[in-house]
Amino acid sequence: MAEEILLTQEGYDKIVAEHEELVSVRRKEVSERLKEAISYGDLSENAEYDAAKNEQAELEERIHKLETMIRKAKIIKEEDAPRDQVSIGMCVKVKDTETGDEEEFVIVGSTEADPFEGRISNESSVGAALLGKKKGEVVEVAVPDGIINYEILDIVRNK
Repeated sequence: MAEEILLTQEGYDKIVAEHEELVSVRRKEVSERLKEAISYGDLSENAEYDAAKNEQAELEERIHKLETMIRKAKIIKEEDAPRDQVSIGMCVKVKDTETGDEEEFVIVGSTEADPFEGRISNESSVGAALLGKKKGEVVEVAVPDGIINYEILDIVRNK
């Protein structure tokens, strides 16, 4: 079977919305630019035509990628996840046992990950180490800079 793409409902909805925007709006815009460039004549030396063709190719590639993601999506229902352990779609508050620094992460599928927004992949070293753990547990995570020990302070559904 094809590899599933794990998504929260929010992530799935964003992908569907982007796909709809690209198909219904952007595709028409690029098509118009292409028609206009063709009207300039001699396609062999037409920079506008080349640019429009390249934009069209990139757009179609993105649309295809989104369609593949939608087809392979497995939506993780947060309400089905156990409330007492870390799973995809859950927000986890942790404390670095060495420094005392606290952080919050939302565990998401790899396609939704955005570390700068606190959304980490279930496949990342931190995400994978936290999965299945419970409040109060200390988790050892191997990161490029060494080892971090996180104490799980709280686990809640993503806000």
